[in-house]
Amino acid sequence: MPAYQLIPACKDYIWGGQRLKTDFGIQSGLNPLSEAWVLSCHPDGPSVLADGPDRGMTLRAWLDKAGKEALGTACEAFEDFPMLIKLIDAKKDLSIQVHPSDAYALEHEGQYGKTEMWVVLDAEPGASLYYGFDREVSLEEFSSRVSDGTLTEVLRKVPVKPGDVFFIPSGTLHAIGAGLVIAEIQQNSNVTYRVFDYGRLGADGKPRALHVEKALAVTDRRPAPALDFGEHLGDCRYFTTDGHQGDFQGDCDGTSFHALLFTDGQGSLTCGGETREVKKGQCWFLPAGSGEYQVTGDVRTLDAYLTPQ
Repeated sequence: MPAYQLIPACKDYIWGGQRLKTDFGIQSGLNPLSEAWVLSCHPDGPSVLADGPDRGMTLRAWLDKAGKEALGTACEAFEDFPMLIKLIDAKKDLSIQVHPSDAYALEHEGQYGKTEMWVVLDAEPGASLYYGFDREVSLEEFSSRVSDGTLTEVLRKVPVKPGDVFFIPSGTLHAIGAGLVIAEIQQNSNVTYRVFDYGRLGADGKPRALHVEKALAVTDRRPAPALDFGEHLGDCRYFTTDGHQGDFQGDCDGTSFHALLFTDGQGSLTCGGETREVKKGQCWFLPAGSGEYQVTGDVRTLDAYLTPQ
């Protein structure tokens, strides 16, 4: 079975810029262009097939047509497609936020929670992000600092550079800082609780909504632990992510689909008896059972798939 190039769903949140267009070739009339959901079956922003006889069909509709074999046996543990991949251009700071666990989100939001990981693709000099607390705080202190605007004083602020990786389990307070372009591999969810947003106004001229009560309920108030995923950039039941520079080979067997996001350069992808040109900013979906595939050229690749847990 051949690979399928995807067209992303695009978002124009107030903190975004234009680099996904200028640097990654994402085509969109949005200004700003904040996020490109390059692999998505989420109803808030489904990606679609770019070419072939099913061109224009959403990935979700194509998977319904292709059958569960295209997802692989590892997907049988999930009621819905488990993964979502984004490109994010943060011209300005994102809100300080947190995502709930599956149990909390299912009870309060009617959808799953969100564990995610970030791969920093570019960073302006001095760029940083917030990643959990720098020490354990009580619920009372957390609430007080949200109220008086001093929350950042107890957060871990991390200077970043291209290639840095952050794994963010649900419950981890976090925020992408200005000047960063990031690839986000995440659980298939769109539940975010804003805790602090610098007093900004939304497109309607009103302060953007905060979700403090829910955030207080779900946030892990301890420092984020150090994690080691061995040969992988990140690994959990919702996604496994590997990074490659230049030529590599893989096997897309019946266990899982693979999503290849090309984050720099250009080259070629051979899969299912077809060879296609690929370049920075493209995401390709390889159905489970596609067999051996090969990427060649001066290209950097993120390879995301499921590993049976």
